[in-house]
Amino acid sequence: MLVLLGFAMIAVFMVLIMTKKLTPVLALIIVPTVFGLFAGAGLGLGDMVMDSMKSMTSTAALLMFAIIYFGLMIDVGLFDPLVRFILRKLGNDPAKVVLGTALLAAAVSLDGDGSTTFILTTAAMLPIYLRLKMSPVVLTVVAGLANGTMNIVPWGGPTARAASALKIDVNDVFVPMIPSLIAGLAVVLVFAWVLGLQERNRLRATAPEIWGVPSSAEPFTAEEFDGGTSAGGSGSFRNGSVRNGSGNGGSGNGGSGRGPAPVPATGGPAVGGAAHTGGVALLERTELTADSDTGMAGTALDPNRTTLRPKLFWFNLALTVAVMVVLVANIIPLPYVFMVGSAIALLVNFPHVKDQAAQVVAHAPSIVAVVSMVMAAAVLTGVLKGTGMVEAMSAWLVQIIPSSMGPLMAVITGLLSIPMTFFMSNDAFYFGVLPVLSETAAHYGISGAEMARASITGQPFHMQSPLVPAILLLVSLAKVDLGDHHKKVLWRAAVVCLVMLAMAMLTGAIGIG
Repeated sequence: MLVLLGFAMIAVFMVLIMTKKLTPVLALIIVPTVFGLFAGAGLGLGDMVMDSMKSMTSTAALLMFAIIYFGLMIDVGLFDPLVRFILRKLGNDPAKVVLGTALLAAAVSLDGDGSTTFILTTAAMLPIYLRLKMSPVVLTVVAGLANGTMNIVPWGGPTARAASALKIDVNDVFVPMIPSLIAGLAVVLVFAWVLGLQERNRLRATAPEIWGVPSSAEPFTAEEFDGGTSAGGSGSFRNGSVRNGSGNGGSGNGGSGRGPAPVPATGGPAVGGAAHTGGVALLERTELTADSDTGMAGTALDPNRTTLRPKLFWFNLALTVAVMVVLVANIIPLPYVFMVGSAIALLVNFPHVKDQAAQVVAHAPSIVAVVSMVMAAAVLTGVLKGTGMVEAMSAWLVQIIPSSMGPLMAVITGLLSIPMTFFMSNDAFYFGVLPVLSETAAHYGISGAEMARASITGQPFHMQSPLVPAILLLVSLAKVDLGDHHKKVLWRAAVVCLVMLAMAMLTGAIGIG
């Protein structure tokens, strides 16, 4: 019964958020509560959820103050030069912008922390996406895929957990998986390029004025982003104004609650005033750089926004570098790092109490969106663990594997890691499920190292789970609906996982007993 309830709960949750019958926050609360009652938890549900929520408070604090800090840095203009530099290098070509997003996310992911990766990637790239009228969903998909693939580095967590659970050296797990990591990243880059090409074609049809094509079409709206609404509301933008929005509003600027409006329909200079069909040649002829003040008006990079603090640029840069160094060094709890950083940034950039309060209020919608989702996720994890659903589901999966499939236990473990790490934590999978699978595999001559390598191939899929706080931060910063993100990312993440598993088999990192 617990097995059926567990799988049914996950399925109902996914269907509801992907079909947008419920917002993720409501689904995270209502669905587990109903299934928990069916499981016979009764009044014990409250204690289960509260126990789970205790472990979420530090994460919620981290995300809250990280949103304030980086939203503030965007407002004061810290990232404007970086965006200008990226635009000069990548130009207007959406394919290059999306590919650049994948490369940036992969590079930043080397620090092993998903939250840091998504904060920096979104802060740098989201203004560019909004300025070029590109879909923020593409940003979250590419960043999520790149970070999930890089999550198998030894210091990222899953590899260390797998090695610890099976009592083997972490290098024995990771080094043979390097070819799989490279293959996974190659697939991510291919997906990024294809998504970029799709964006290029979409923009020619929906926002031709960017390419110098006169158009009498309706002005561009965030609704055309296929997910440009926030995770907590249904607001949208048209030519820079909120239209009948509720909840969080429309597109964001890396954490700012106000959300910068997309580029007005008159934002780009025309080239020749006639339609062009020359592909990249057209993009090269179209001059729409971030150095143009008129082109930046009404965007997150508006050179006339009142929050700019150009005289404090070097101070803000030094403060941000210091925050990042302390964050990576992990010598102080991360929530406290961003608390202190936010306080200093607010005090120096906005010395007047009224302005400080206004800045906090400006970012409040984004804070409410991500913190509420983290706390709501505690309901799902609490019910899964407290009712025994996780243990029952794990045991059932192990039992249904027939003995004739024993020699394929490593491959089966790799396949199981895709869905199982999506609906349970890494700790639950690597310390609860993997040892049982590995003990079974040992009877067929399959080593613990091979089982550990197979178990980490599901990480690109795992990182898209609503139980991962970092992905909640990503979609909240980008003002993307979690269901829209899942529609585009899940099948791509599964492909990346399968490619990594196949490469591991080809190179001998994972064998057949």
